[in-house]
Amino acid sequence: MTITSTEKPGTPVVAINDIGTAEDFLAAVDATIKYFNDGDLVEGIVVKVDRDEVLLDIGYKTEGVIPSRELSIKHDVDPGDVVSVGDQVEALVLTKEDKEGRLILSKKRAQYERAWGDIEKVKEEDGVVTGTVIEVVKGGLILDIGLRGFLPASLVEMRRVRDLAPYIGQQIEAKIIELDKNRNNVVLSRRAWLEQTQSEVRSTFLNKLEKARFVPASFPPSSTSVHSWTLAA
Repeated sequence: MTITSTEKPGTPVVAINDIGTAEDFLAAVDATIKYFNDGDLVEGIVVKVDRDEVLLDIGYKTEGVIPSRELSIKHDVDPGDVVSVGDQVEALVLTKEDKEGRLILSKKRAQYERAWGDIEKVKEEDGVVTGTVIEVVKGGLILDIGLRGFLPASLVEMRRVRDLAPYIGQQIEAKIIELDKNRNNVVLSRRAWLEQTQSEVRSTFLNKLEKARFVPASFPPSSTSVHSWTLAA
């Protein structure tokens, strides 16, 4: 297909090279559009924030929709407190096309997938996680450790704590004592971390005490060299 322009006498002819058939053109356009499957992780830019949902430009034929309930592991959050227009966000594809033809995404599930691998590694290495207390629930606390971790009330301190409200907003270190991805279950113990810390402090103190039990005593120079040992204070 060749297009020429002859609007005015003396105007140079403008030619566009042949780009092929209409099918070729549509195929070329189609190649620029990204396609996704359920469960894929995608990245995009926030273009709109509403009370009930967030719109994400991910290079798809339509903008992706993140319902407010899929924004954060916290319950009943204001979308404006989680993201802002212009933010780059990672999300997981929940539904490629719902009844209204929309691409439904989840920010919190993308976060969950990323965090789970880290949590499993910490558990394997018998390490410690640090999280912020975001909720008081029946029987304990919920910590944000990239996903929702449950800390039973009986394992918050060395002794059981009756009032858990003061812990809201605090950062807490804890050991992972139970992990089940199929049940989305992560159980933590701060008491186990406290016990381990106290044991390590005690061992360090005893080692230093043992090394310092006997130290050389200092004497002024004299004609007679005297060596003595005294018990360290």
